[in-house]
Amino acid sequence: MAARNTARKRAFQILFEADQRGTDVLTVLADWVRHSRSDTRQPPVSEYTMVLVEGYADHAARIDELISQYAVDWTLDRMPVVDRNLLRLGAYELIWVDETPDAVVLDEAVQLAKEFSTDESPSFVNGLLGRLKDLKPTLRRDEA
Repeated sequence: MAARNTARKRAFQILFEADQRGTDVLTVLADWVRHSRSDTRQPPVSEYTMVLVEGYADHAARIDELISQYAVDWTLDRMPVVDRNLLRLGAYELIWVDETPDAVVLDEAVQLAKEFSTDESPSFVNGLLGRLKDLKPTLRRDEA
């Protein structure tokens, strides 16, 4: 499972970089892939990292809508950039990746929040993703 953990961390870094640069996530993903192939010092981009980033890109508008709808007292643009992108990644994996157990998605997002964000972020990320988990059966149906 360490490979999945690393894949999530890299996917988060790609989403974060795209957000910071104001660039499309697929452009940043392509940059990471190209750099990893041309520079042996760069770690390879795993298949699962690509699945996560491309999946997020496919559902980005819906994911941002859900985060905005269920984040109490926080607008998407006011959230810390780290938290916003951890939520985006977690929401994609939680709602659209059926083979990953929900508890794993929440735990991984919380661990990344502990590593990269503020002291309050783990509980914020856990709370919002937990709400999405509870609503999961209706969220994909609402997208249609």
